[in-house]
Amino acid sequence: MDSENHARLWADDLACERSDRLLFSGLNLEVNEGEALQVHGPNGSGKTSLLRILCGLALPAAGEVRWRGVDIFASPMDYRAEILYVGHHNGVKLELSPIENLRVAQAFTARPSGISPLHALERFGLAGFEDTPARALSAGQRRRIALARLLTNQARIWVLDEPFTALDRSGVKIMESIIQTQLRAGGLVIFTTHQPIRLAAGPAKALHLSA
Repeated sequence: MDSENHARLWADDLACERSDRLLFSGLNLEVNEGEALQVHGPNGSGKTSLLRILCGLALPAAGEVRWRGVDIFASPMDYRAEILYVGHHNGVKLELSPIENLRVAQAFTARPSGISPLHALERFGLAGFEDTPARALSAGQRRRIALARLLTNQARIWVLDEPFTALDRSGVKIMESIIQTQLRAGGLVIFTTHQPIRLAAGPAKALHLSA
């Protein structure tokens, strides 16, 4: 029996259709506090569509998703306060600086972490670039701005679509460390990636989608 206090994300018999094409059906998953789930699959298999369903941003064609035993669509605002989604696209405003981007994002955060945008940027190796317009930065630096939002938010669930895209080796190590910190704190991390990662907390659960 589910407890409302138990941090468990659970999906049962999910199906997803896009443009009259069935991407997947009969999909089940469970992620508990302190666990990571890595979603694998070729392009077009529905990885991003699954992440959007788990975030409550899209409805499944069938099945249900529950958080703490409650359907996520029954109280969507409460659920979204507990989740942070970083998509494949950065969502970074190019006319703003990194610090301005994070301040705007933090203003709309339901549960700020108390970590300042400045400290978050420093953690991601962007010290000295805080006031540089994002359009003048590299693709890897813009990705770091997007990921720095994870540190300014107390979301219990992180859903990350290709978080390591455009990151160099140092950026990958930073991101691995931050994921490990989230897991040790009892958070949940669901992510897609085409590259192997190292987590001291142990290997991530795996979910494979077929084309």
